[in-house]
Amino acid sequence: MRPGSDKIDLFERISADVGDDRVIEAMRRVPREAFVAEASAHVSYADLALPIACGQTISQPYIVALSVSALEIRRMDRVLELGTGSGYQAAVLAELAREVVTLERIEWLAETAKIRLASLGYDNVIVRPAEDALGSPDDPPFNAIVVAAAAPRIPNELVAQLEIGGRMVVPVGSRSEQELMKLTRTEHGYSMKTLGACRFVPLIGEGAWSEHDDDDP
Repeated sequence: MRPGSDKIDLFERISADVGDDRVIEAMRRVPREAFVAEASAHVSYADLALPIACGQTISQPYIVALSVSALEIRRMDRVLELGTGSGYQAAVLAELAREVVTLERIEWLAETAKIRLASLGYDNVIVRPAEDALGSPDDPPFNAIVVAAAAPRIPNELVAQLEIGGRMVVPVGSRSEQELMKLTRTEHGYSMKTLGACRFVPLIGEGAWSEHDDDDP
C-alpha cells in the first residue's frame, strides 16, 4: 500500500469534483486514519464509507467534502453537527469554524470521540450527548447545521435553530436511500437545493425516526 500516494490521489479527485480548495485543505490537515477502526486503517484514504463501532459508519470523504462545502463556513461561525460518530467530520468543521457543537446519541461513541478530538488538539469542539429533541434547542442560533443521519422530512425543529441566512445540510428520504439537501433559512421560511443521492443511517429523535420502527414517524 502507498498511504501517502492514496491520500494525494483521494484529495485530487475530490477537489476536481467539489472545487472548494478551502475545504479540501481542511480535510488534508485531518488525519482520517485516527478516526477509522484499526482493521480499516489500510483504506483510510479510499473514497469509501467505513464501519466504526456500534453499527455506525464514518462517511465517505466525498460526501464530507460536499456537505461541508455547501455549508459555506466562515471563520467566526458556530456550527451544529448531529451525529458525531468517530468525530471525523467534526474535526474537519473545526478546521474552518470558530466553534463546533456536535451531538451523539450513542454514549460510547460520544466519549471516545471527545477523547480523540481533544488528543488531536481540537479544543473548539464541544461533544454532547444527543437528547430526544433534535439539535440543541436551548443553545441557538447556529450559523450552520449539518446532519450526519437521514431524516424522513426537513426537520423544522432544526430550521428554527438557524440564524436568518444560516445554512443546513441534511439527508432526506427513506431509511434506505436519501437525497442530500442544502437549506438556507430566510426571513419567510427557507430555500432548498438538492446536492445528490446519498445513504445515511437514520436520524433518531422527536420529529425524525423512531429507534425501533421501520415506518414513517
